[in-house]
Amino acid sequence: MTPLPDSIARSWQLIALSHEVRAKPVPRTVANTPVVIFRGTNGRITALLDRCPHRNFPLSDGRIENGGLVCPYHGWRFGPDGACAEVPGCELTPGDDARFAASPIAVLERNGGIFVRLEPGQDDLPDLGVWGDADHDHFWWAQGVWRGRALDAIENVLDAFHTNYIHDGIIRRSGRRMSVKLSTNVFEQGIEQVIEQPVPDMGWMSRMLEPPRDRSRTRLYAPTTVQARWEGPRGLTLCVSAFFTPVDAGSLRPFARFTTPKGRGPAWLKEAAIRLFLNPVVAQDRRALARQLDGIEAFGGPRFIQGPGDLLGARVTQLYQGQTLEPGVEGPFERTL
Repeated sequence: MTPLPDSIARSWQLIALSHEVRAKPVPRTVANTPVVIFRGTNGRITALLDRCPHRNFPLSDGRIENGGLVCPYHGWRFGPDGACAEVPGCELTPGDDARFAASPIAVLERNGGIFVRLEPGQDDLPDLGVWGDADHDHFWWAQGVWRGRALDAIENVLDAFHTNYIHDGIIRRSGRRMSVKLSTNVFEQGIEQVIEQPVPDMGWMSRMLEPPRDRSRTRLYAPTTVQARWEGPRGLTLCVSAFFTPVDAGSLRPFARFTTPKGRGPAWLKEAAIRLFLNPVVAQDRRALARQLDGIEAFGGPRFIQGPGDLLGARVTQLYQGQTLEPGVEGPFERTL
């Protein structure tokens, strides 16, 4: 299996939603690294390596007490900065708080999501624009842990051509294609595919749920964040900010934040409709990624070739690995979807 690139550890990875972290510590694994997150003093989010430095017991099995995390093995208590605040039965001397400390992980909380960074790297999250605007409706959709490679999940979202087959009849139709114009915008640390089309897609979900469409834009913010925007004559109709957090080389934890303009129906109704219609799509993509991984493992690794519909080429992989690109614009190209 292809190992995860260093770019994952240097970038912010979404590992949980804010409402999941309450009175108990929450264990997560990102890039093969066990992490524990909890709310310490004043509800501030804290992240530590999920190991007590004393005997390597998982701190996530412990409890929160006096604003710190208590290891259940010997009762050592660690503060939000990882410093050892207490060793029951013993008196700490000056410097013991640092000498016995747990390992803190960089963490931030943004728009209802909790992100960690394992190693120094990105200063902040990429600018995702509307995903946090108060004048829009938003909801999160956590997907649990999937079998598959995060890189393949990212390519799946950026690939329009698979929707005619994996999602045949739901999003697009394999037997009834429509003419579109495809363009590619290349950035130093990202790449975007733009689809210009005069009407919604041919699948029943698009016909029933989607308002008039002029174009869609799907952009990778390297290495693991993808934002898709659908735009009509009146502007934005839907924005999906997706985060593909690698758990290890063969599994990932995807999250999606859905954003819609206010005033186009009650927020609860829009959320219910999106969840209802997208449930089969999510299940199909989840199975496709697992089956793709089966093939990769059966043949000793990925053996990919680029076809005429792969306008992004190998550049998604390059960005995922932490490389930069030469900015530019390509297209439009005539295709049928």
